[in-house]
Amino acid sequence: MKRLTILAAALAVFTACNNTNKRNETPSTEPATTQDTIVYEHEYIVKVGDMAPDFTLQYTDGSAFTLSAQRGKVVMLQFTASWCGICRGEMPHIESRIWQPHKDDADFVLVGVDREEPREVVEEYTAQLGTTYPMLLDEKGDAFASYALRKSGITRNVLIDRDGRTVERMADGCERYPRSTELKMLEAGYTIKVHGRKLTKKELREDGNNADSR
Repeated sequence: MKRLTILAAALAVFTACNNTNKRNETPSTEPATTQDTIVYEHEYIVKVGDMAPDFTLQYTDGSAFTLSAQRGKVVMLQFTASWCGICRGEMPHIESRIWQPHKDDADFVLVGVDREEPREVVEEYTAQLGTTYPMLLDEKGDAFASYALRKSGITRNVLIDRDGRTVERMADGCERYPRSTELKMLEAGYTIKVHGRKLTKKELREDGNNADSR
């Protein structure tokens, strides 16, 4: 159970709501913000497979976090804000289903990235929600704007692999975690184990289909 894949668990946050209706990765028809910017679905400006844009931000305790320094680890970024109802709705689920089971794994990093709010506000609403995973302060919104158009909606989760590449990005809050989403991680070459036994693609497909129909 200890080696239950982190990527599989984290990916469930992103794809569960729309894993059967996900649209193709095609540029938006909205004009790009700069001549060199391509805008993808949900107004993202990075796509799956891209190197995740680097940034350095402060935690609420004042210490620094640099994304590129996390190479070799699986990283989950949860962009959020106190005024975002969808974000607030998903945060307790991220806490219980992702953070608590994997917070002691040295190969996994989960950080919330609060957009343009003071430290006091962030500490207050996370205390209200009962979430304990670390929060970063994106005071000018520049980290957010390196992943999506600055004017776009805040609700975003990004999963980054050990090499620093974007594995998945989602723009819809999600409170369901069907097992079927773990299949993507198995197909990507990650090992998924339960009680020390490696799961097969067939088992994940069957169990995932059952979970999605519940």
